[in-house]
Amino acid sequence: MVCTDRSSQTEIMRSAANDHFKFKMLLDRCKTVVIFSSLICTFAVLISLHKLLSHEVRLPRPFSPIPAGLYGNYLETFVAETPPVIKKQDKASDAEAVVSLNAALEMKKIGKADKALKLFQHAFALSPKHADILNHYGEFLEDTKKDVVKADELYTLALSNYPEHTGAMVNRQRTASIVENLDREMLRKIDEKRDALLSIPENNAALCRAKKEAYFQHVYHTVAIEGNTMTLQQTRSILETRIAVAGKSIAEHNEILGLDAAMKYINSTLLYGLRDITMGDILEIHKRVLGHVDPIEGGQFRRTQVYVGGHIPPPPSDIPKLMNQFLEWINSDDALELHPVRYAALAHYKLVYIHPFIDGNGRTSRLLMNLLLMRAGHPPAIVPKQHRHLYYQHLTTANQGDVRPFVRFIAQCTERTLNFYLWATSEYSPSVPAIGDPTILTGDGFEDEHL
Repeated sequence: MVCTDRSSQTEIMRSAANDHFKFKMLLDRCKTVVIFSSLICTFAVLISLHKLLSHEVRLPRPFSPIPAGLYGNYLETFVAETPPVIKKQDKASDAEAVVSLNAALEMKKIGKADKALKLFQHAFALSPKHADILNHYGEFLEDTKKDVVKADELYTLALSNYPEHTGAMVNRQRTASIVENLDREMLRKIDEKRDALLSIPENNAALCRAKKEAYFQHVYHTVAIEGNTMTLQQTRSILETRIAVAGKSIAEHNEILGLDAAMKYINSTLLYGLRDITMGDILEIHKRVLGHVDPIEGGQFRRTQVYVGGHIPPPPSDIPKLMNQFLEWINSDDALELHPVRYAALAHYKLVYIHPFIDGNGRTSRLLMNLLLMRAGHPPAIVPKQHRHLYYQHLTTANQGDVRPFVRFIAQCTERTLNFYLWATSEYSPSVPAIGDPTILTGDGFEDEHL
């Protein structure tokens, strides 16, 4: 009996030892599998990172606008801004506008389109926010002038002033998709011309000459929009020789040299970087625009209220918050996914709306716009001084709720600038007509204004 008990205990101990041994082997195998799995995952991650880092990202070549042989200075002028004249609503003008509207509709009915157009223009001038006038004026332009884009702008303006206007709402729903398709086609043509320009070797002699001429044109028109009276020849002389022009003020010389300095800063520091736009970048650009004329305000946010025509910018206390929101937008994925022209034009408008500086806001906004365009391979868009009224008119329309006319205007300026380059290097662009006369940047081609 005792032997039997001992035998059974021995069997139990052996079984327990075997189970322990098997469990230990299983545990060792699991550890081995886990270690090998970790190694395999680590190698897989390393291979993926290597492929990601070695992947060649195909981005448009940034467009460097600076010709050889030009150097800069940091000078700029200060122009005090005057308070706006605020117009009160005039009931008599509204009544006269309605009378003019009814007369215009009668002229339209009997087929006298020219008289009707003048009466519509008169009614719009008297009451530019009257929803019925805007709606009927848009219908007239759409029916008789076949100008769907301008008609759509008027419908949008009518809805921004009176959102429940049935006629404008129906018309806007009809024209919205048509206008969007027209805008996309315009941007597609701009992309084709941009690609044609980027295909030209950078050391091409014709391209180098075109860059130099376009640079002078860009500086000349940019300062001329602000009221500078220097001619193109005088602007060229200042940039090339640094010799003063007789009979012209120091302030006008400083405007040219300040813009030249800011362009060179952008070209040497910001153009080829893929990093985000920072607050410091904008302040550095403005610092060079304002320069030695007002070193205290250069690169500093304004501390007082300013007035720009009929637009009253936000108060100084709101500027830091609004600028942070602006930078958050400009570096966001949603903004970066926009077409480069739309992206640059919207950045221009948003910055000039905030008006963060006491002076130099327009020049700084246009420089930022052109930085974004150049990063996408476009040359700096030249806004001709001859169309200064359109530039400010479209900014006013944007303040009223429709930024699309301003974006189209910038797109037209961009295309005109591309036409200039492609004409100057026509060997590479046979599809572009030879329009290399003085009106290549300022002649026909900008949208007709019926307003």
